[in-house]
Amino acid sequence: MENYRNHFVQSILAYGVQRDINIEQLCDTSGIDLKSLQKDTYIISDSQLNSLWKNAAHMTADPLFGCHFGEYSQLAALGVIGQIIQSSNTVGDALAKASSLVGLLTDMFTIKTKHSHNSFTLELVSDSKRAKQYPYIYRHMGGYLMVFTIQEMDGLLLKKIMPELVQLTELPENTSEYERLFRCNIISKGNTYLLKFSNSILETPILSANYALQQLLLQKLSTQLPGNTLSPWQNKIYQHLLSNSYLHILSLEDVAGNFNTSVRSLQRKLKEEGVTYLEIVDRVRKNLALTYLENDDHQIKDIAYTLGYNGQSAFNKAFKRWTGESPATYKIKNNR
Repeated sequence: MENYRNHFVQSILAYGVQRDINIEQLCDTSGIDLKSLQKDTYIISDSQLNSLWKNAAHMTADPLFGCHFGEYSQLAALGVIGQIIQSSNTVGDALAKASSLVGLLTDMFTIKTKHSHNSFTLELVSDSKRAKQYPYIYRHMGGYLMVFTIQEMDGLLLKKIMPELVQLTELPENTSEYERLFRCNIISKGNTYLLKFSNSILETPILSANYALQQLLLQKLSTQLPGNTLSPWQNKIYQHLLSNSYLHILSLEDVAGNFNTSVRSLQRKLKEEGVTYLEIVDRVRKNLALTYLENDDHQIKDIAYTLGYNGQSAFNKAFKRWTGESPATYKIKNNR
């Protein structure tokens, strides 16, 4: 039987690499055998997982590590679980499946859905004793599930979703990063984690074509990633933009927030490496465009929209700058 918790922990470690964590040290201090983690028979206890969340947040000096991990993740990272969710017909179906499958990732929470006349809420319900016993699982897994839900609803609908209300169990004095993550300035404190949305999105059909583009991208990532040819921060941002490409191109503020740094600090780091954020964005768009056009299943106008261009003419102009030819010509040449 597939060990979903192990796979999830491996995803946390993969994100940790992007955040400059020494993975061997993280696993060692958390009591996790990194080599054994590759085996489905290896069982990670709640105590180990609690330590992992705690130590990851400490090593990155990021109290919102779980939220930022949720922002970075995507359904494809969940394997079979993600495939089941994205095979839904509507957003309502996807949320129902996700609620039933969350127990495969964690036994800390169950998801309870409540409906009213104009809206519905998703509430993360947990046992108070377990929450006190494993506070770092509760805090970071809760944040992860909240942000991940919003991010993946974006992918399902191919547009950014804004909750009507966000409820958290603790709030800092400065809520600006929460507001960025949750896209909501109505953030309250309560006894549980809770998201409130308009009922109008429940019956919205899922745009499966968008996931086809994602899968195509994932299949070719190994050939598109420049790897060691990029300097450290260029590579981090490049991979982060690729991972979230279905949300169009993220803003510099979003990228800086995910890496728990300021925009000014990130700009300074990139300047030291001799590159600008817009140059990295341009490179990502080029590689994505080439990848998508080499598959004959996707129309040029859809690719242009996915890459965040206002219209096909703007995409055509950029593509000719990159390659010296039009997207249509390139598509025909590479799909004979």
